[in-house]
Amino acid sequence: MTTHALAPSPHESHAKGHKHHEYPPGDLAIWVFILAELSAFFVLFAAYAFTRLKHLDLFNDMQRTLDADAGMLNTLLLITGSWCVARAIAAIKRNHSRQSAHWLMAGILTGVGFLIVKFFEYGAKFDAGINLETNLFYTFYLALTMFHAMHVVLGMAILLIIWKKTMAGGYSAQDHHGMETGASYWHMVDLVWIILFPLVYVMR
Repeated sequence: MTTHALAPSPHESHAKGHKHHEYPPGDLAIWVFILAELSAFFVLFAAYAFTRLKHLDLFNDMQRTLDADAGMLNTLLLITGSWCVARAIAAIKRNHSRQSAHWLMAGILTGVGFLIVKFFEYGAKFDAGINLETNLFYTFYLALTMFHAMHVVLGMAILLIIWKKTMAGGYSAQDHHGMETGASYWHMVDLVWIILFPLVYVMR
């Protein structure tokens, strides 16, 4: 067998050189799931916008009863969380597992902060006798934000699993596909809130 026969073809060399630079990052299945989730939110957002046009005065009046400061705080928390997760990916690409794990935990804690803010926000509304049946605006507000909060919880669970594997040395610069998969989902959760916050809290 000749040396030439053992040498990889130019095509194979090119493929190997791009093995760790796949786009989009993460597993293809998570992107199918993300697109399905975004489609569900899009339908809900469209229904909200359509209903708002038919009940403009009610929606404008009810928006003023929301705590926009709490909504802004949660926006900052999730944006910070996405930044932390991005730093975790950057760290693992340098084989800094411990640093990557710390950034992941920081991202998880921003999710905890988000849920704490929502807990107090919901508590104030429920104490005031507000629920899903109060009016159309609060039906949408509670349904949309609770649906999103469920995704925050799922995203935190995914990050926690990734964090535990990172602490155990399960990822490296050569193999961090699973971390990128979880990070992609977390960024989706952030993106949805960035749309939801101005739509429900701000737009008049």
